[in-house]
Amino acid sequence: MTATTADARPPELRLPKRRGVELSLLTGAVIISVYGYTAVGLARSGAVPPDVLGYGAGLGLLSLLAHLAVRFRAPYADPLLLPIAVLLNGLGLVLIYRLDLETPKDQAATTQLVWSTLGVAFFIAVVVLLRDHRVLQRYAYLSVATALVLMIVPIFFPAVNGAKIWIRAGGLSFQPGEFAKILLAVFFAAYLAANRNALAYTGRRIWKLQLPTGRVLGPIVAIWLISVGVLVLERDLGTSLLFFGLFVIMLYVATGRTGWIAVGLLLAAAGAFVVGSFEPHVHSRVEDWLNPYATIEAGQGPSQLAQSLFAFAAGGMLGTGLGLGHSVLIGFAAKSDFILATAGEELGLAGLTAVFLLYALLVARGYRAGLALRDPFGRLLAVGLASILALQVFVIAGGVTGLIPLTGMAMPFLAQGGSSVVTNWIIVALLIRVSDVARTPRPGQAEGDVIAPVVEEDAPDPGRLGGAGR
Repeated sequence: MTATTADARPPELRLPKRRGVELSLLTGAVIISVYGYTAVGLARSGAVPPDVLGYGAGLGLLSLLAHLAVRFRAPYADPLLLPIAVLLNGLGLVLIYRLDLETPKDQAATTQLVWSTLGVAFFIAVVVLLRDHRVLQRYAYLSVATALVLMIVPIFFPAVNGAKIWIRAGGLSFQPGEFAKILLAVFFAAYLAANRNALAYTGRRIWKLQLPTGRVLGPIVAIWLISVGVLVLERDLGTSLLFFGLFVIMLYVATGRTGWIAVGLLLAAAGAFVVGSFEPHVHSRVEDWLNPYATIEAGQGPSQLAQSLFAFAAGGMLGTGLGLGHSVLIGFAAKSDFILATAGEELGLAGLTAVFLLYALLVARGYRAGLALRDPFGRLLAVGLASILALQVFVIAGGVTGLIPLTGMAMPFLAQGGSSVVTNWIIVALLIRVSDVARTPRPGQAEGDVIAPVVEEDAPDPGRLGGAGR
């Protein structure tokens, strides 16, 4: 090998900003949403909805403002994250508007548009004001304290549909637990990043699992137990399952020990059996899951789950068409828990698959951003935030299709729910901020230079977390 050959640079892997690609995809997302809105009007009344231009202009303006924030404050961010969020949010508005036509006394599309606007405003605020995601690492314990307060407060308010997860004041409602999941993800990421070596290599080894010392694992397990215990008291088992899954996934990513996955699955199965056997509200849902047609056999008509399964069956491969289904028969949760049934009936298996692929792509890009980062905190934070979206989709889709017992949660971006929409926009903003840091050329490396191999930075000083790792 000659000296010239040995010193030759490897092929360049360029890092374009791709903001033009993002703008093109955003335009397509808005056009698809406006087309869906128009299709519903034509199917229901034979005429184009009179406010279709206002809907398109509003969604387009929100998309443009979000794009400008990313263009000027996170120029190297992943170009797919924002368009996927806009398309899912736009499709959710279309489905809610479609169901509003069946329930004239219960209109939700306008309120959902207001919440979506607020969500985009929070998105822009995070992208503009949060210059570096690592700043969040300094507020680990403040985050977890705030999260616990947000989860405890709803206990003192009346239950809604069997769960104490809402704060209602006048005509407004607020679900604090939606924001708590982001704060817990920040805490888990900060604590695990500071103590990942102790978690992976110290303590006793039992079978194939390395059990760390109690003073290292104890604080994070205690926080998790408190949060899940509060959610059980509130009968919010869906969010409890989400927190448990988030805890196990982030612990696995921090340590690289597959044994934690096995332990997590065993504990989840044991917990589900105990709660499903002795908690009446959950037990009724388990019974409905085991035999969704029991009410039909008893002459009481189909249950919500049975109506959902009928809706999916009626959709077939290509669906009945937007506005031409009957999923409103599901009842009070058609716009929230069961909105996926409307998508399955009117868009068919093909459309439902496309929706799931959008979610899968959103989660995958979040994971990719995390893997490209040098700092352990950012890597864990990106994985945690993407996992929140993945777990929500799995729990909700599994419940409405009969794969697992139904739990009350909101499908990200699609379902009615102001707190959920705002939270999901904040998650996307944080992923965009993380991806911008991951893709930005490093000091001394111009745009278009070869990307250096990703070398993990040293773990942050445990003292920064109040001596958590001591």
